[in-house]
Amino acid sequence: MSPFQDFAEMRRIIAEDPAWSLTIVPCLSNICLQCIVNNFEEKPTFEELTPIQKDLIQERLSLSLPLRVTANVVPDGVYWKRCCKQRWDLCDVSHYGHSWKRMFFERRLENIIELFIPDVTEPKTVLNMVQLSKNYVKRLDIAQLLPPIREPQGEKEEEEYDSELEIDNEDDESCMHHFDFSILLDKLTNLEELHLVYRVKQCGMNFEWAMFEMTEKDCESLAKALKSCKTLKLLRLHQSHVDDKKCRLLVKHLLDHPSLRELDFSHNQIGDSGARAIGKLITRSNLKVLNMCDNKISSPGAKAIAHALSKNSTLLSLNLRLNRVMDEGGQAIGKALLSNTTLSHLHLGGNDVTWLTAFALSKVLAENKTLRSINLSCNKLGEVGGKALAEALSHNSRVTECDVRLTEVDEQSASSINTVVWDNQSLERKEKAQQSKTGHISKP
Repeated sequence: MSPFQDFAEMRRIIAEDPAWSLTIVPCLSNICLQCIVNNFEEKPTFEELTPIQKDLIQERLSLSLPLRVTANVVPDGVYWKRCCKQRWDLCDVSHYGHSWKRMFFERRLENIIELFIPDVTEPKTVLNMVQLSKNYVKRLDIAQLLPPIREPQGEKEEEEYDSELEIDNEDDESCMHHFDFSILLDKLTNLEELHLVYRVKQCGMNFEWAMFEMTEKDCESLAKALKSCKTLKLLRLHQSHVDDKKCRLLVKHLLDHPSLRELDFSHNQIGDSGARAIGKLITRSNLKVLNMCDNKISSPGAKAIAHALSKNSTLLSLNLRLNRVMDEGGQAIGKALLSNTTLSHLHLGGNDVTWLTAFALSKVLAENKTLRSINLSCNKLGEVGGKALAEALSHNSRVTECDVRLTEVDEQSASSINTVVWDNQSLERKEKAQQSKTGHISKP
């Protein structure tokens, strides 16, 4: 055997990578995919890939890539799920239409707005995010809005402030403004729901009442912004000390809104003047759900809403719980429902109404065929009111909820009412089951 042959038999491959092995050489396609991942920021490539390759890219992409690169290139999927899981501990994607991408952009924009400090945070911080997220944001739930930072006061200034508190309160209106929604809403072309509360979640020892209410300047800018948001379907502005003046201003800009279907002004300070504006809104909109719970609406305001209700053909649910409607307002609503053929849910709990209102509503229950739910709890209906409701319900097969708890209704009437309600619920379930069965059979 020649020396050359001996050398050939003794040859070994020495790799630069000590972990390299011939048995784990990656295929060329994986090497190419990893190259795409490593250079994604400089040259984002996605649409040209197969579905399997796209999944591999989403699993490997770095979560630190700038949003300007990934926002409009990487579709909903594993990558955005990874982004959400990294940023938030609780991620219930079912609240976001099962879209991880929508969850990421909605929550990211919410966080930016909630931490926005007027006169400190640059508006472009929000605008840059809006530019990237406008195609994916359908709902914003803003849990706090921060006021501007006050300059520290010296002892002398504090004494002047204490002695001239009423005068300074007027100045608060101009200096305690919050985030200006007019720079935002007209750019969110897919926004359908807006939930707002003017408050500071963790104010600590710096508590001031102004932190928990919207100013007139806030109201004006928000009203104009709402008018420009043509896709908005639901507006919820609660616990923000909205009074009559602010309510009228908001309604003025919501009249004839093309898409608004649900309005929630609960837990505010709206009285009769604001309620009259709401009545006007009912007649000049396509509202389906109206929640005015826990305000200061009394008989005149309730009568204005009732008048609008008698002419309305779109409203399905009306919640006036915890107001001051009294019998005059309750009877007006009852009279309106004799001609209304669309309302299916009515809540008048905690309104100081008596048997007079119960008697008016009993006429409705005997004739109206669309009302399905009525809540009169925490009132003083008494034995007379209970018997009137029980008698009317005995001729009604549509009402599936009638709440008369804490109303001083006698046990026999309450039992009769509950029996009718249970029978109607059972009948409704049977009808739905039959419709479902019929629909299933009729399909090809």
